[in-house]
Formats: sequence, structure tokens, C-alpha cells
Amino acid sequence: MSTQRVDVLERRLERIIDLPEPTQGQFGPAHTVVPVISPEDYARSDPFILLMDDRIDGKPIGGPHPHAGFETVTLVVKGGMTHDSGSLGEGDVQWMTAGSGVIHGEGLEGDLGQARILQLWLTLPKAQRWVPAGYQDLPYAQLPVRREPGVEVRLYSGTSGTVRSETKNYVPVTLAEFVFEPGASIAQDLPASYNGFFYVLEGEVAVGTDGRALKPGQVGWLDRPVSGGDSTVRITGTTRARVLLYAGQPQREPLVSHGPFIGDTQDDILRSFAGYRAGRFGPPPPR
Repeated sequence: MSTQRVDVLERRLERIIDLPEPTQGQFGPAHTVVPVISPEDYARSDPFILLMDDRIDGKPIGGPHPHAGFETVTLVVKGGMTHDSGSLGEGDVQWMTAGSGVIHGEGLEGDLGQARILQLWLTLPKAQRWVPAGYQDLPYAQLPVRREPGVEVRLYSGTSGTVRSETKNYVPVTLAEFVFEPGASIAQDLPASYNGFFYVLEGEVAVGTDGRALKPGQVGWLDRPVSGGDSTVRITGTTRARVLLYAGQPQREPLVSHGPFIGDTQDDILRSFAGYRAGRFGPPPPR
């Protein structure tokens, strides 16, 4: 019995964007921010709406605020923070579904010195835009780990090699942290339909068939194949490095956004504001 070889598409970085220096944030002089993804670029970044790299000097920030129509994925790079009824330490993630509406609270755990937090806004499929709110806490120490020579991959969502995350998704997403020893290399498989990018936290990596270099202060977007099927991307640590991969299935539905709300139409935004003002939003229960 013969078997047919299935070619796997090898992906590369289509574009590398040099990010601006941190600028003043909304929570006072102690808060600076780097916009990694902006909502205006959603047609190219789908299913990712926004990603902000927040840096804080340890003074408490935030407070209760509403969201509706999407998900937030909050990753603590450095420091610690509180949220709703729990807390997050370094490397931990809170994956929150705002859905039909939620009042969400977050802030730093006291005065802990410097902190760095990445918050992603992730779209919901149109059919699940208004699902009940909820959240999942993903402690760093409990993440599934893939180990290869000189490389450790920790999975917040999706798969890497034979390792699979149990995180529940509405939009299929792979979110993984790669830690490299110098010269170590690994191949990461992804559906060819996924849109995705790498964000380097420490060191430098080479990505893709042409080995383009990527370092902190840059975001590297994968190319967008025209066909479906499977794909793979090779990442090599040119130094000791720590890098995040965000990749997910585009939804190809236009969005309307205003402040903390996402919708499919302007009427959705008005309805979210009305629901919030009427007191119909509550805190998110664990999923």
C-alpha cells in the first residue's frame, strides 16, 4: 500500500515592524505604553484587534471598567497584578471573554516595583459575539511544556509538537512562549490559514525559511498563504532568547469599535453602552 507525501508549507516573516519608543499612558506619569497592534490595522491583523505593551513603575493602576463583544488575553511579563477575584504572577495569563458584557477590574499588587503587562484584544466569531462572560486563569507553572534540545515551549493555547493546551477557545488560537539557548532551533506547526506574529521579549531570534532576524522593539508578522492545509515555521535563537508567538484563525468579518466595546454594527455599540448604563453587566465568573 503506497502513501502519498503531503507537502507542508514553510512560512517566513512577511514584514517586520519597528515599534515606537514607549509613550505616556493613560494612568499617569508612572505608566508608559507601546502599541504593538492598533485596531485601525484589523484587516491585516485579524483575529487580533489590539495589543498593548504596558510598563508601570509599581503604583496601582486601573479599576472597574466595562468590556463587551470580544476577549482580552492579559499576560504578565514582569511583576504581579490583581484581577476580579484572583491574582496573576510573572508569566501568568488571564483569558477573559467579555461577550455580552462584563465589568472587569485589574491593578497591580501593591507597590511591587516595575511591572510589564501585555494585553491582547481578540475578536469573537460573529455567532458567539454575545456569549456569556467568563475567564480562565492560566498559571505559568501549570502550562504544558514541550522540550527540545536547547528549547522550551510553554503553551497558553493551541498545540506545539505533540503537546496540547486545554484552554477553551472560541477563535482557534496558538499562544506560546519559546525560550532558547543560543543556536537552538525548533519547528512550530500551524494551520496554513492562521494569521500570526512573533514578539521578542529578550534576545534575538531568526525566523522562517530565510532566517530573518527579530529583536525586542519589533513585531514580525508571518506571511499569509493563499491555500489551506498545514504549515510550519522554524525559529532559531541566535542568542539566549524569549519570544512569544500569537497565531489564530482570521474571522474575516468587519468590526466596529468604540472605547471598551466591539460589535458588528454601530447599533451593537449603542446597545452595549445602554446595557452598561442600565447595570446589566456583572463581574466575569470563571469558565
